[in-house]
Amino acid sequence: MRLALWVGIGGFMGSIVRYLLSKYIFSQAGSAFPWATLAVNLSGCFIIGLLIGWFARCENLSAEVRMFLTVGFCGGFTTFSTFASESLLLLKAGEWLNFSLYTVISVTCGIALTALGSFIALSVRNG
Repeated sequence: MRLALWVGIGGFMGSIVRYLLSKYIFSQAGSAFPWATLAVNLSGCFIIGLLIGWFARCENLSAEVRMFLTVGFCGGFTTFSTFASESLLLLKAGEWLNFSLYTVISVTCGIALTALGSFIALSVRNG
């Protein structure tokens, strides 16, 4: 239960940072292109990459610290960073087929299911 609390605190902090960063970038960019989301997703990938490298060098870090930073903070900041991290693990393991399947299915099905959910929600009549 203590580990779940640390993940929750990290997620809370990551979500707040995402909101503030997105708001700032949106106010500066002012275009139709989703610069804020792109910046958050790419910076999240960089942050989780730094954490992976740091964890590899500092094996004595507790599970609480690791989960707080990755699942909590990075997960609250952007789940895209987790997707990128898992994809990298598959590549490092030489799992080319699984990497390809995971990437293609995640992107195409993610977009398709978002469209389907939106279509269903728009199709439902008010009761």
